[in-house]
Amino acid sequence: MRRTGLLVAALLGAHAGATPADDLLAALRRARTLEARGDVQITVLFPPRTVPTRTARRLPAVAFMPGLITRNFTVTGKDGEAVAGRATTRYDLIPKATGAARWALWVDQAWNIPLAYEERTADGGLARRAAFVTVNSKPVKVAAQPMSRPPGLAAAVRRALPGLSVPAGFEPSGVTDRADGGLSIALTDGVNVLALVTAPRNVKAAPGVASRRVGTGFVWLVGNLPQNALAAALAGIRGVDPSGLGTFVAPAASNE
Repeated sequence: MRRTGLLVAALLGAHAGATPADDLLAALRRARTLEARGDVQITVLFPPRTVPTRTARRLPAVAFMPGLITRNFTVTGKDGEAVAGRATTRYDLIPKATGAARWALWVDQAWNIPLAYEERTADGGLARRAAFVTVNSKPVKVAAQPMSRPPGLAAAVRRALPGLSVPAGFEPSGVTDRADGGLSIALTDGVNVLALVTAPRNVKAAPGVASRRVGTGFVWLVGNLPQNALAAALAGIRGVDPSGLGTFVAPAASNE
């Protein structure tokens, strides 16, 4: 009995000593295989769209990268407002890099999985929010998706786009083909994702979009960063040679 009591005390002590970042990452790991279902209201204000609000049965996926979160964000936690009638803990992710978007997540205190999140610009404006309005009585199991970044991808991107200045905190996480023959390279800081695009044509000017002609084509950078930071990332690019990125291109999604 004494041995059991010591084990329980040790476990409680470890939990008591956990930081808000530890607790949040535990919830995000749990959410890889368990998620809530119900009625979700989703509002997206960046990028702007004609109909900014829609509904869904689950929270839209966000590719959280725990290792980068602890490196690039300061995490705080406190009791949050109820979401769909359930008690939550609110975690605020404050970026260490100037200009990066900040996030808040509301995690169910009993299930330890997210019920809501929001993304805000550096000046505090709402970029997007997703939150359960009603939630089913039990969460459901889901298949875990891979979270690792391909080894060697960062070096391959530097060779493909010499002179690229990746914004502070961001790293390449994946490559996909585009229908126009170009490539889209995802850059992540653990929460926020930028799209670095090579394309034969220019893109329409818009907030959160920078582009630059390089050779006979164009390079775009799209995401929730100040306009000058997006432009600065592209300013030094001296050429485009995507040949070394072929082994990193993700398979095309099935239409079935």
